Amino acid sequence: MKNFEIPAFECETGNYHTFCPISCVAWLYQKIEDSFFLVIGTKTCGYFLQNALGVMIFAEPRYAMAELEEGDISAQLNNHEELKKICLQIKNDRNPSVIIWIGTCTTEIIKMDLEGIAPKLEKQIGIPIIVARANGLDYAFTQGEDTVLAAMAHRCPEYKNSELRQEPTNKIDNSSQIKINNSSNNNFISERIELPKSKLVLFGSLPSSVASQLNLELKRQSILVLGWLPSQRYNELPSLGEGIYVCGVNPFLSRTATTLMRRRKCQLIGSPFPIGPDGTRAWIEKICSVFNKTPVGLNERENQIWKAVQDYTRIIKGKSVFFMGDNLLEISLARFLIRCGMVVYEIGIPYMDKRYQAAELLFLQQTCKKMNTPLPRIVEKPDNYSQVQRMHELKPHLAITGMAHANPLEARNINTKWSVEFTFAQIHGFTNVQDILELVTRPLRCRSGIMSDFQSLSKQT
Repeated sequence: MKNFEIPAFECETGNYHTFCPISCVAWLYQKIEDSFFLVIGTKTCGYFLQNALGVMIFAEPRYAMAELEEGDISAQLNNHEELKKICLQIKNDRNPSVIIWIGTCTTEIIKMDLEGIAPKLEKQIGIPIIVARANGLDYAFTQGEDTVLAAMAHRCPEYKNSELRQEPTNKIDNSSQIKINNSSNNNFISERIELPKSKLVLFGSLPSSVASQLNLELKRQSILVLGWLPSQRYNELPSLGEGIYVCGVNPFLSRTATTLMRRRKCQLIGSPFPIGPDGTRAWIEKICSVFNKTPVGLNERENQIWKAVQDYTRIIKGKSVFFMGDNLLEISLARFLIRCGMVVYEIGIPYMDKRYQAAELLFLQQTCKKMNTPLPRIVEKPDNYSQVQRMHELKPHLAITGMAHANPLEARNINTKWSVEFTFAQIHGFTNVQDILELVTRPLRCRSGIMSDFQSLSKQT
């Protein structure tokens, strides 16, 4: 019998085969509706943005490219004046509430003092300027969001301690209890008229519809979220400080979590991430335990979701999957797929923050024990050549990989799914479980010829 207590961690010396982290602009400019993102880099950065974001560049979205010329790199031009011209043009054309400068590898190499220029320019043009250095030193492209949110955390207003003394969090407030009626269709009905906001801030960029779903799930447990980082509008950033609890929704936000704890003195709620019905239930239960709330109806809610997606889980049960490592979502996705009945041979991951993902790692061990399956290998910074050799021996049914390796693996008769698709898909919460399974099962259904049956099923649901 395998040991369920200690996962097998290994570290190889492979390269980081991921997108550039400036790709975070693709989803952040849509989330922060009154923002403007200015990427400061070379033509290579511009080519990447145009290709990665596709035809959106022709729709005049709220991001732009400040292209460094030879004069900038050789210090023949005044960086302050050049950036001032661009920012004034942005102000006149778009008038955003905040301008976010995204530094690149080139700004690091030539030691451009963006943090020194930004405060002076901010006073001159009258628009807040946030500097985030999303360069090639990051392990995965998703960490671009981590850098932006960590920089934005410094701009959140200060939480007033006087409010904390009025409502101690270490005692159960009887006035905040609500009655929950379970109807026949498992809906929750609150009979309380007024519900005080909890000192809880959630961090991580999610589509507004998904964030609203998670807010509603917590509201059913009589917990109202104080705010989100990032917020939809810059002037709606949540208050941070001592007495505020923060909880992340994505496993690649360790830098943001550190900033919130050390710089803003918030208390981090370490929990599994709300990916899959099992992860969502565990995430809500952990938050409830911090605020002295007894979870209501979560097991029934989870079982209802598992029953709704059993046609999908029937396809992947007993199948094997291999994660090559790309977006830092690998641990959470592997845990969910193990709970669905899959066998995970290996979890490749570019970088593992064992402190921030401690609860997720523990949940992975518990899930393996529950499903009576051995713990998978966890390989940091995997060497892709060695991984291909291991896949040749193991012959997994599915490989979740970066785009660069998909076609070579398909040529070796291995089904693949791009890991970047999980980054852009809605995969959080109870209501989006089918979207995850749709991505996972599609390659297997294409190979087995049952795609048409599930297309009709999707239309029905």
